[in-house]
Amino acid sequence: MTDTPTEGRKTLTFDSDVGSTRSRWVAGGLAVAIIGWMGSGYILPSSDPTPVTAASATPKAVTVAVRQSVAESVEQVFVAEGQALPDRDTAIRAETSGQIAELLVDKGAVLEAGQVIARFDTAARRSDLARAKEELNRAQREFDNASALVARGVATVDRVSEARATLAAAEAGVTTAEEAIGNTEIRAPFAGRLETLDIDTREFVSTGTDIGRIVDNTPLTIRIQIPQQSLSDIKVGQTAEVAFITGATGTGEVKFVGTSADVDTRTFLAEIEVPNEGGTIPAGISAQLRIPTGKLTAHFVSPAILSLDTDGTLGIKTVTADNLVEFHKISIVRAQTDGIWVSGLPDEAQIISIGQGFVNNGETVDPQPDGDDNVSAAQAPVPGAPEAKAAANGNGQIIATAPETDIPAERPADAAKKESVQ
Repeated sequence: MTDTPTEGRKTLTFDSDVGSTRSRWVAGGLAVAIIGWMGSGYILPSSDPTPVTAASATPKAVTVAVRQSVAESVEQVFVAEGQALPDRDTAIRAETSGQIAELLVDKGAVLEAGQVIARFDTAARRSDLARAKEELNRAQREFDNASALVARGVATVDRVSEARATLAAAEAGVTTAEEAIGNTEIRAPFAGRLETLDIDTREFVSTGTDIGRIVDNTPLTIRIQIPQQSLSDIKVGQTAEVAFITGATGTGEVKFVGTSADVDTRTFLAEIEVPNEGGTIPAGISAQLRIPTGKLTAHFVSPAILSLDTDGTLGIKTVTADNLVEFHKISIVRAQTDGIWVSGLPDEAQIISIGQGFVNNGETVDPQPDGDDNVSAAQAPVPGAPEAKAAANGNGQIIATAPETDIPAERPADAAKKESVQ
């Protein structure tokens, strides 16, 4: 093997470049300068500081629109839905069996009480009546002969007794035959309209068979269910306004109020009688009843001004004479299409109509009169302000709904306070 010669090689050496440490000194100087500048505020305070005064820290009162409201007397009304039922509705049954010989009326006819509807074939029954009468004549002769013989002392008293029993049986047979003939006429049990007729001429009908149905809807009876909380407001004799689904209206009277609640619904049955001259209003249709239950003092307001307290209580905010917000718990008395009647407010109150969502109970505000008394708060809402609505259900109860909270994320007063501190 041949060795590689190493003669002539030189060792590499490295020398620092001129100025390579200059950047370190520059960075260190900048860091010292920045630290000194930041700490100068503690050593050399500002010669013209701006003090934060108490006046600048006090937030300005929130401006709200108020409307003067005076309580009025309003009539409380119980509203319920019901069904119009006929005064009497009865099935007509045959009292005997036989073949229909004659139909005297048609379905839908208006009948008088006792009017004949149909007649059975009476040929067999008349034969039975004739036979019963002949038997009665024979029994009568036997009784007369026995009585005469007893009077002459020829016959015994027992013979007279037997003749008397036979005579009584013959009389009963005649009565039964006459009743059988009378039952061959099917008559209307009361005055009304023949709603159904299920027989025809020459058709055989058995005893007890339903042959038709008669309805009397003069007057009508409307049945409703009364909730437990409204039972004390409904009394027998009260007047009720009735509006039928057909558009007809009427006035009725409460005739019955139940005293035992339904086990499933916990409601009480009530019946209202409504005159129906001529039967112009049909039975079975739906009807709405309005029963006045009394009067109380209430304010008429827009549902848009309702709000919730911090604990979820539904109420209205007013402004006192000292410009303080006061929250009043209210109850909805009556709902209309253009507003609601509420109780729980003073007789005279300055109701906050715009801006109630930005203030809380006990805060000082700057009340300003509502500029347009003809424009409700619902027509001029404040952006971001919560609203509440009210409506009435089918059972006469009024339901009110409102936003989940009445405290905004940041009120204008809080924003002013934050700016002054900064």
